[in-house]
Amino acid sequence: MDLLIAEFFEYTEEAEWVVEILKSTGIPSAITMAIGPFGDSHNVPVGECAVRLARKGADIIGVNCKFDPTTSLRTLVMMREALDREGLNCHLMIQPVGYHTPDAARTGFSSLPELPFALEPRTLTRWDVHKYARQAYDLGVRYIGGCCGFEPYHIRAIAEELSSERGFLPEASKKHALWGEALKNYPKAWVRNR
Repeated sequence: MDLLIAEFFEYTEEAEWVVEILKSTGIPSAITMAIGPFGDSHNVPVGECAVRLARKGADIIGVNCKFDPTTSLRTLVMMREALDREGLNCHLMIQPVGYHTPDAARTGFSSLPELPFALEPRTLTRWDVHKYARQAYDLGVRYIGGCCGFEPYHIRAIAEELSSERGFLPEASKKHALWGEALKNYPKAWVRNR
């Protein structure tokens, strides 16, 4: 086993206990909080959550689920800033939901009126995911993924966006044209010109 991952913690104290257990195995540990910019469910600020987990020894810290890439990235920026202020060095991890949730309340996408049966209009496009992957990478995140609502084409978009860093394209990219290359020969000029 290369890595132990524990995720979806809403309370920092609970996550700290889990980090202690994970560290006792001697295997690198990753822990993600299911929080947004408002902090954890006991009102612990985002930066403090990250600092406390780093001090417990977590190798990778991040966020998963509940919020879209934009909100999740904003949360990671807050984590990164707090870690930097304290001189703590941890890898970062992100796995947002595959929906646009700018209007989600503190509890994330579960607060949206469309849940559970009408989230399709909020689904991220592959272009949204390309942008998210690049922003996450530029922030210094090296574990970039997706949670609820992410589809295989979203994960492929992450791999394609970061193909120059990775040194190769994903296998599935052989089945379609990258970056709209297929549109060069599209029969309608107005589509090609976009």
